[in-house]
Amino acid sequence: MGNTGLIMALMMAVLLLHFVVSFSTKTTDINTDRSTLLALKAHVSDPRNFLTTNWSVDILICNWVGVTCESRNQRVIALDLFNMSLSGTIPPDMGNLSFLTRLNIGYNNFHDLLPVQLTNLYRLKFISMSDNNFHGEISSWVGYFPELQYLSLSNNSFTGPIPSDMCDRLPTLKELYLSDNKLSGKIPIGLFKCKGLQNISLAFNSLEGILPEEIGNLTMLRTLDLRGNQIQ
Repeated sequence: MGNTGLIMALMMAVLLLHFVVSFSTKTTDINTDRSTLLALKAHVSDPRNFLTTNWSVDILICNWVGVTCESRNQRVIALDLFNMSLSGTIPPDMGNLSFLTRLNIGYNNFHDLLPVQLTNLYRLKFISMSDNNFHGEISSWVGYFPELQYLSLSNNSFTGPIPSDMCDRLPTLKELYLSDNKLSGKIPIGLFKCKGLQNISLAFNSLEGILPEEIGNLTMLRTLDLRGNQIQ
């Protein structure tokens, strides 16, 4: 009986420790997401008061405007700030939203370079940053996103070439929109390794050269927009 009681006590102690550690970790994770979004709020001007009146420590983070949480662990999985008239920069803290699968900050006035810390968001499936004023080279922040299907960077001021290894970084990409930037150079053959691509827009850049015959590899392709370039 003595041994049985000791074993039961040890089991209860282990279970209690597991609960405490799990609760502490979950709370820390939620706090990390909250502090990350508050850092973003501190970097933007919000003339229509979408974030000013709602993103508050007095309101549950999952009830914040534009925020969607996963039902089980309450981690932020989607951030949709589309067309909110926000202006400012994206802080490096954004790389801490490790459960994020959807990021839509299109039709605002964000500017400057995108932080390399965004490469930490490997769960992303959807990225839209169109109609802002970001600049710099795409290769400087596009990391390995194994589940990304949609990428829109149109109507910004990105410069430099299209990364030749884009398909190695984005193996599941289906839609790519890079129109109305300042991209230059040739269309890399590596782009046509994304065999799941269905829609591509590279219009109104400064791309040149001959369209690679490897485009024939894209058997799923439905639209290809190359207007406003010097493509032969």
